[in-house]
Amino acid sequence: MNEKTFNKYFSAFILIGMTVVTILATALKLGPAEAQQKTLLLVSAFGAMMGVAATVASAGGKIITFLFGLLDVAIYGAICLINWKNGNSGLGNAVLHFLYFVPMQFVGFFQWKRRGSNKEGSVKARRLTTRQRWLAAGVFLAGSIIAYFIIAQFDKSAAQTFIKTAVVLDVLPLMCNIIGQFLMSTAYMEQWIFWIGVNIFSITMWSVTLHSDPGSSYALIYIIKYSFYFLNSINGLRIWLGLSRKDSPDPR
Repeated sequence: MNEKTFNKYFSAFILIGMTVVTILATALKLGPAEAQQKTLLLVSAFGAMMGVAATVASAGGKIITFLFGLLDVAIYGAICLINWKNGNSGLGNAVLHFLYFVPMQFVGFFQWKRRGSNKEGSVKARRLTTRQRWLAAGVFLAGSIIAYFIIAQFDKSAAQTFIKTAVVLDVLPLMCNIIGQFLMSTAYMEQWIFWIGVNIFSITMWSVTLHSDPGSSYALIYIIKYSFYFLNSINGLRIWLGLSRKDSPDPR
């Protein structure tokens, strides 16, 4: 099986698998849920599907990713805000999605269009220099520390420990998201390292939410969503390692 065929089958697996699992999970949780929870569950399911479509398109370097992405980040930001109001983590991600992710969809669209991405071809990807990689790591570390102390001031959890787990689980995906989105919108391969981090930290965050508040049925949707995202991010890293090589062929 050549690379183009593998990429098509893998994309189909992610899309079909996510659709089937999301429908089943939604159907199982929809019955016993209250009216508000049912609405959140259905909206979360739709947003999750848009997000998976966006990540699959992104892995292949297709510009349509920003159309799906706009729907995904707007819905996810609203769900995170509701999650925070209910006493769980999520404030950082809500602010991030509304004030950063939404406008960056438009930035990414025009940046990718300038770098050759269209209906027929993939974006011309590039790689960070060694100096830029160290800078990205430094920004991640410094940003995480600053964000922790800011978000901790608004933390609604009952934890009085020096390090608040709910805040840490909010901050880590927040910083990975910020750097990952910037690198994605500017077509850098290293975005996928941060997306892998986002997926791992987000799976952990929503698992903790579901464990502490079983009534948060929408959390299950996001655990499923980020699990599929994780698989796709591994494949995206593999594809973009090729796309970012000079004179690399289109991997479609």
